[in-house]
Amino acid sequence: MHIAPTRAALTPSALVFPLALVLFEFAVYIANDMVQPAMLAVTRDLGVDSSWVPTSMTAFLLGGALLPWLMGPLSDRIGRRPVMLWGVALFIVSCLAMLSVHSITGFIALRLMQGMGLCFISAVGYACLQEAFAEKAAVKVTALMANVALLAPLAGPLAGAALIRIWPWQAGFIVIAALSGLALVGLWFSMPETVQRDRRPLELAVMLRTYRALLGNRRFMSSTLCIPLLALPLMGWVAISPLMLVEACGLSTRDYSLCQLPVFGGLILGNLALVHLTERWPLGLSVKVGALPVVAGMALLLAGSGRPLWMVTGMSVMAFGEGLAFAVLYRFALTATAHAKGCVAAGMAMLCMLCYASGIEMLRRAYLAAGIAGFAAVAMAFALLFCALALPMVNAAMAERAPAPVGA
Repeated sequence: MHIAPTRAALTPSALVFPLALVLFEFAVYIANDMVQPAMLAVTRDLGVDSSWVPTSMTAFLLGGALLPWLMGPLSDRIGRRPVMLWGVALFIVSCLAMLSVHSITGFIALRLMQGMGLCFISAVGYACLQEAFAEKAAVKVTALMANVALLAPLAGPLAGAALIRIWPWQAGFIVIAALSGLALVGLWFSMPETVQRDRRPLELAVMLRTYRALLGNRRFMSSTLCIPLLALPLMGWVAISPLMLVEACGLSTRDYSLCQLPVFGGLILGNLALVHLTERWPLGLSVKVGALPVVAGMALLLAGSGRPLWMVTGMSVMAFGEGLAFAVLYRFALTATAHAKGCVAAGMAMLCMLCYASGIEMLRRAYLAAGIAGFAAVAMAFALLFCALALPMVNAAMAERAPAPVGA
């Protein structure tokens, strides 16, 4: 099996693979964001009541949690390319199968299959991306890809609502399958193979030992936990801001939508700034700098609880700091241990998903118990925990990467 060399330059030909990967990532994300507005039409057509509407998202997210533990080690053993290509093909089939579904149980089963697409992105695609590019190039590519992926939660609900007005709900899955088909073609021709095939059988006991070793690796755990601690305030904002801005602050739905633009804009600007600064700063410095707007933004949110302008400003400042730090933290976590990167990426995905689920529930309960101030207090606690965990870890990682003194 030919192993592709690591690329240090972001040439047009080198960017085809990450572009194909992010197109598939976008398709998987809008399979959730674009479908939810059509769920009332789905329940009507399938003859069930509207209580099934949230079950669609639950099944999708559950599918994303089912397979990372297996797909990462499997790609370490048989190669990244075959696992990724079969994963994209499975996702396309699950979308096209919606054209013949006639029961809500069949619909939910296919939503579970579609959610599995998340597994292949996190445990296989991004592991291959980090191996295919040199360190700083990988950080740049990850930051640029994040901007494309951000379009899904912005464009998905609007596209889904518009589509259901003119076409049956099945049309949305045709669009998603078509985008995924383009991604499959791109991956087929551009995705490199970054691991050597191992012909030994995949053993469950070996996998369990590897995951236990990861859980016992302090550096891996601290660097991985930094990722959800950094991301949770913004994820909680996406989930709960309709209640905070519309119900609590009395904004219209239109004004609520406009409030999201500067928040996501801050994240995009942070990602672009990271791309610009990666060659100029030592890797890790952007995390230390980004910690300042993360904490400052949460302080603004906490001080301005109930005042939309302060809240949106605080979240926008925080999102800028997240953009400066996120891609670097991902690289640090993936390289925190010498274990095979498929296992490491799978371990990261499972830990992050567990933290996201529990963290968003904490934010939700805080809001229900103490309103916007409760949400802001928990979000600030996450930001402070992030700083306490990230800064020592980043200092250690930067020290390892520092060039040796001349004559040493």
